[in-house]
Order: sequence, then C-alpha cells, then structure tokens
Amino acid sequence: MKLIIMIWLLAVLPIQWEPDFNNAKKIAKEKNELILLNFSGSDWCGPCIVLRKNYLESQAFTDMAKENLVMVNADFPRKKSNIGTPGQVKRNEGLAEIYNKEGSFPLTLLLDSDGKVLKIWHGKPESTPEQWTAEIKAICDSKK
Repeated sequence: MKLIIMIWLLAVLPIQWEPDFNNAKKIAKEKNELILLNFSGSDWCGPCIVLRKNYLESQAFTDMAKENLVMVNADFPRKKSNIGTPGQVKRNEGLAEIYNKEGSFPLTLLLDSDGKVLKIWHGKPESTPEQWTAEIKAICDSKK
C-alpha cells in the first residue's frame, strides 16, 4: 500500500527544479537527459508568469519533463520577500552572464549535459503548450 501511495505522489507532484546548475549538469550526464534552463522574473514579468502557468506547469510538459529533463530556473524577482539566498542570487547572476547577457525575460534554453545550447526560446512560445512540449521531446529523443 505504501508503494502505491508513493508512486501516486510522484505522479502528481510537480516537476523538481534543480537550484544548482553544476549539479544539474552532473544529473543530466548521469541520466542521459537534457537541461531546460529558464530565466524568469517570477513576480514582475507577465510573460514569465504565463509561461510558467500555461507551459511549464501543464500536464503534458510535466509528464515529459520528468522523464527527459533536468530543470533549472534562474529567477530574478524584484520583491525583497521573493529574492533567494545570496548564494542562489550569485548562481543566477553567473548563469545570466553566460546564457542571458541581454537580460531577456522570459528566456528558455535547452542545453546538453555539458551546457551547450541546443535551442533557445525568447519570450513565451508561439506554439501551444502541447506543440512546444512535443518539440522539446523530439530534441530529447534525438540526443539519446
């Protein structure tokens, strides 16, 4: 019975976001998965909020991501109450120096386990969440 409950909980829990990019690369390499890096302004950027709610939290995406992606969110909130730890802020700023020099929000990148950029989406995708998810899944499948 405990096993059934645990499996059910894992199936309904949202995807996990890895806070440390270096650890994400290590996990991606071990699991032969890709990394989805999302730059967001969670408390001020309207398109970021729409992307998260309609795309990243959609059932189709979360089901696919659990099997194919290591997720990293570099969030840049403006409200003091939403700002992460100093270590997290520093890690996010470091990621922005490498992958988001223009300061574009939202910006979503699909990376291999070495951090090489495979695909970039500026802003909210123009396709439906299901089409976007299928596009990412196709890239993941081609890299396995």
